[in-house]
Amino acid sequence: MTTATPLPASPPPPAWNRAFRNISRQHGFQPLRVEGHIPEGLRGTLFRLGAWTFDVHGAPLQHWFDGDGGVMGVRFGPDGVQGAARLVDSRTMVTERKAGRQLYGSYAMPTPLRNKLLNPQKNNANTALLPWNGRLYALHEPNLPVELSLEDLTTLGETNLDGTVLKSFSAHPHRVPSRGTRYNFGQHHGRVNTLELYALPDDGKARHMGSVPLPGATMVHDFTVTDRYLIFFLPAMRIDVLKMLLRIGAFANNVSFRPGAASEVLVVPIDDVAHPIRIPADSFFNWHFSNAYEDGDTLVVDYVRYPDFASNQWLGDLLRGNPSTDADGMLHRARIDLKARTFRSEPLLDLSCEFPRVAPSVECRPYQTVYLGAHGTHEARRGLYDALVRLDLGTGRVTRAALEAGQYPSEPVFVPRPGSRAEDDGWLLTQVFDTKTDTTHVAVLDAERLDAGPVARCHFEHALPPTFHGTFVPTGS
Repeated sequence: MTTATPLPASPPPPAWNRAFRNISRQHGFQPLRVEGHIPEGLRGTLFRLGAWTFDVHGAPLQHWFDGDGGVMGVRFGPDGVQGAARLVDSRTMVTERKAGRQLYGSYAMPTPLRNKLLNPQKNNANTALLPWNGRLYALHEPNLPVELSLEDLTTLGETNLDGTVLKSFSAHPHRVPSRGTRYNFGQHHGRVNTLELYALPDDGKARHMGSVPLPGATMVHDFTVTDRYLIFFLPAMRIDVLKMLLRIGAFANNVSFRPGAASEVLVVPIDDVAHPIRIPADSFFNWHFSNAYEDGDTLVVDYVRYPDFASNQWLGDLLRGNPSTDADGMLHRARIDLKARTFRSEPLLDLSCEFPRVAPSVECRPYQTVYLGAHGTHEARRGLYDALVRLDLGTGRVTRAALEAGQYPSEPVFVPRPGSRAEDDGWLLTQVFDTKTDTTHVAVLDAERLDAGPVARCHFEHALPPTFHGTFVPTGS
C-alpha cells in the first residue's frame, strides 16, 4: 500500500493583509490617545476615504475597488485630538444592506442576474473626498457625489450639485489657484464617448463647462491642470461599451489594455473647451498625477507611470495577500510641446511609488518637492506600500520617513505651517496600520525632518482598513 504525499501547506498570509477586513466599529468624533506632541499650528481636520468592506454579505470581493466606502476623520484642536470612523451610507449601499444580499454590480462584481433589467450601478463612494464651499463630498467616478456631514461624518445623501452633474463625477477634482476654481470631469460611455467638464468656483455654483468627444472608449481615472489647461492622458484601453451598458460581466471584465498601442494626450483650454489639442504619445498607463505647470509653450507634467495595466491585477490581489505581479509605478516627468505637438517622458525616481502629493502653495507652479507612498525594497513590491518618501526634484535626493517595522502608511497629505509657503515647512499626515498592535493611528511627521520619525501618533483603539485618498480642511475654512 502506498502513502499519498501530503500537499505542501499554503504559506500564511502576510501580516499587512490583516488590514483588509471589515471595519469593526463605527463612531463619531471621540478623543484619541496621543503619543508625542501635536504641533501648535496644526489645527483642522484630516479626512480620508477608502473601501471599508471586503465581502458582499458573505461573498468575497473580487477587487479592492468593490468595497463600500468608509470615511475617517481626525480633528486637531486646542483641546486635543478626536477621531471618527463611519461607513458611507449611499442610497444603493443602504438598500443592499437592508436586503442582506448583493443587488448591484460594481467595478469587478457583476450585477446579479435578477437585477439586470433594472440596470443598477452601485455607488460605492469609496475613492476620494472633495471639500468645497463649506461642504464635504465622497466621490466615486462612475456616480454622483455623496455629501457627508462635517460635524459627525454621517451621510446626507447623493447630490447632482443643483442639477449640474449629468451622470458621473470623477474622484479627482483639481484646483487652479489663479482662478480660484476647482475643475473636474465625468466620463460618459455610449454611442459617443465624451468627457463632461465641470467648474466649481470657490465662492459660487458649480457649472457644466461642456463636452469633449473621445476618440474611443477608454478609461480615465485622473487628470491634471495648469493655469490655462486641463490635461488628460488617454491610455490605449479598450472598453466593450455594449457589454458594459447591458451589464454583461463587470466593468473590470470589459476593459483591457492594448500593449504597444499609442496613448494620446488631450489638452483642453479652460477658456475654449470646444477646441481641444490632441497629441500622440507612447504606450503607458497611469493612475495619478503629482503636479503640472506651464513653461512657455511647453506643459511640464509629473505623474506615476506604468508600462501597462498589470497594476489593476496587483490592486485586486492585495485583498487576498498574494499579488502575482509587482507594483511597478515610477514617477515620471513629461514635457508636452503644444506647438510641435510632441510628448517626451523621463523617469524622476527609480522606486516603486504612488499617491504623489505636493504643497498647496506650488500647485500649477514650478516646484522642488514631492511626497509619495513607496516600497522601501524591491522585495516589498508585492505588498502594501511600506514607506513614505520626500523627493527633491532639483538634487534627486530621497529622504525616507522613519517608521517602525511592520507599519504600513497610506498616502501622505501635506499641511503647511500657518503663514508659510515653503514646500517642506509643515507636516505630513498619514494613516498607518501597525501589524504589531493590530490597530490604526495617524502619524504626524515634520515634512523637513522625515527621517526623525513622527512627532506625534494619534491612536485609534481599533484597526481601520486602508484608505485611498485624503484631504485636510484647516479650522475656519
